[in-house]
Amino acid sequence: MALSGIQIFKMTPKTNCKDCGSPTCMAFSMKVAQGAVDISACPHMSEEALASLSEATAPPMKTIKVGTGDGEYTLGGETVLYRHEKTYVSKTRYAVSLCSGMDDAAIEAKLAEIPAVDYERIGERMYVEMLYVNYAEEAGQDKYVALVEKANATGRTLVLGCKDPEVAKAALAVCKDGKPVLNGADASNYEAMNAVAAEAGVVLGVTGADLNELYDTVAALEKLGNKNLILDVGCASVKDAFAAAVQIRRAAVKEQDRTFGYPSLVNVAKLAQGDKYLQQALVSLFTMKYGSIVVMEELGYAEALPLFGLRQNVFTDPQKPMKVEPGIYPINGADENSVCLTTVDFALTYFIVSGELERSGVPCNLLISDAGGLSVLTAWAAGKLSSTSVAKFITEQVEDKIKCRKLVIPGKVAVLKGDIEAKLPGWEVIVGPLEAVQLVKFLKDMQG
Repeated sequence: MALSGIQIFKMTPKTNCKDCGSPTCMAFSMKVAQGAVDISACPHMSEEALASLSEATAPPMKTIKVGTGDGEYTLGGETVLYRHEKTYVSKTRYAVSLCSGMDDAAIEAKLAEIPAVDYERIGERMYVEMLYVNYAEEAGQDKYVALVEKANATGRTLVLGCKDPEVAKAALAVCKDGKPVLNGADASNYEAMNAVAAEAGVVLGVTGADLNELYDTVAALEKLGNKNLILDVGCASVKDAFAAAVQIRRAAVKEQDRTFGYPSLVNVAKLAQGDKYLQQALVSLFTMKYGSIVVMEELGYAEALPLFGLRQNVFTDPQKPMKVEPGIYPINGADENSVCLTTVDFALTYFIVSGELERSGVPCNLLISDAGGLSVLTAWAAGKLSSTSVAKFITEQVEDKIKCRKLVIPGKVAVLKGDIEAKLPGWEVIVGPLEAVQLVKFLKDMQG
């Protein structure tokens, strides 16, 4: 059960030392109770109190880490059922499936496609993050181990879909340093699979014929001391997988049942094998409810663009605006003599405007000032985008770097033109178009 701020305060040192970043121990306790700060942020907490409070204040879903280096991902740690209640914590990770039963040409072709999707959107790298390597018994152990070795060489974090403890052990021998997930424990083999996962120090994936069997198997693994788990919702049907994902999350978050307090894995590649359109729909569904790892057959640009866009929207904090850093952004090889345009720091506005500027082919400098992460009209109405803020930004951060004295402002705030010119002597302020899509023609006409 969650503790109140007062209950947490009683176990703090009560020194008000501020070493935790809060002004008082009471303020720190309230933040911990709200889930805004981890109890370990207090460096003076006794070991006994820390152990007691860490368990009591931990999220209802355990936080699990997989992979290493740039490929290390945090799964779980969620505290709410719905994003608008607070925020989601750990974004869904997408995995592309491979199988040792595939012929060599198909395997090589799929591995060659993996690096093709790799781009940046609103400051976040979008790429194939994980590979799910499934064991086909008829292909034998050697081919599986060879496939795991090839998949591991891509640098992606792996999920090994294998229920045979001996084969799993051989596969982990070539990839355990990358901290993969071993997905293959069930009611029939969990003791042997637990031993293999524990020896390699990797996360163990657990599944069951139904939720009751899954629950009992997880409880048995916890008795063996393993709490480094991921729950596979199964692939009997889309309906069953969806029901399992929702009920697991609800049991953990609402009912505080920590036996189901682990991240979920959904294998859409098996739920809709061969149907890429249904898979795309299901990946979207399980991005929202509630897959921590979602496996699909392929992830090309056609699949990636909408999925990553959806994921980025779902896994942003609804209480924090999406912003880009204020500064000067040269576009199309712009230099100090190129024309300047300005807009707000709202990420969506920036990427729409910068995209149109790139499309124009005209060298220009895009000036981004701090507008609180709001859109143009909202920032203007809130006083975040004003002649004063624009003039101050240009005076302090632009004038000593840019020689051109032409500034294009958004057409929706044309009213600012006179005031900006009055506050920036020597600058020519030009009112731009109302919509970003008109910038291409506008800039080419300016060039004459």
